[in-house]
Amino acid sequence: MTDAQGWRRKFGVLGPSTNTIVQPDFEAMRPIGVTNHYSRIFTPNASAISNESAYEATKVIAGNTLEAVRSVMTCEPDYMVMGMSAVTFFGGAKGADAFIKSIKDECGLDVSIGSHACAQALKAYGGVKKIAIVSPYWPSMNLEVIGYFRDMGFEVVRDVALQCQSWINIAEVTTATLRQTLRQLDGDDVDAIVQIGTNMSMVELAAAAELWLGKPVIAINTATYWHALRANSITDKKQGFGRLLMDF
Repeated sequence: MTDAQGWRRKFGVLGPSTNTIVQPDFEAMRPIGVTNHYSRIFTPNASAISNESAYEATKVIAGNTLEAVRSVMTCEPDYMVMGMSAVTFFGGAKGADAFIKSIKDECGLDVSIGSHACAQALKAYGGVKKIAIVSPYWPSMNLEVIGYFRDMGFEVVRDVALQCQSWINIAEVTTATLRQTLRQLDGDDVDAIVQIGTNMSMVELAAAAELWLGKPVIAINTATYWHALRANSITDKKQGFGRLLMDF
């Protein structure tokens, strides 16, 4: 017996309760026969975030993640997808591996996480060594992201931390701001640009930017969902989300 709509795969999607971008992004990329079942990680809307408070606010999310895992497991998903990025970069490559282990130990399922998904996406394009990063975070958190990519063999040439003042404020970053930031990050010394922060809407802009920048522009939500599909041998191609979902 298989699920009437999720006859290929049922994904359990984990994301902060303040996140309003992951759910529609993943639905837009969802192929027929795959269903997404969003489980909200209880998260107060941390406000007046700073370098000092960012870590503490993020730890609240990390501490509540396994409860969201237990909740979504009641629909018996086939695979887990992490719709929150910051905690998957903490502690570099070893920290990412440890996060995956914590999920698998709790539910027995494999999981796609933003950090490893972005690294795999960069490798899929090929020839990428130097990257630039944009995030909604604060500089202290960007340092964790930079450390992760260095562990994975990439050089981070430039980064921008947009320093959003609350978790909900991340979803309010405009396309105009992100377009200007992409121009600021781009250069002949950069092979690809990576956007971090799952509550920042950039899947469509990243796809468009690849055309006018002539290089990979990876939105973390695209990379994470691509990784989940390919990890489950689902090779459907999807237009409108860049080369990642069309060519790899």
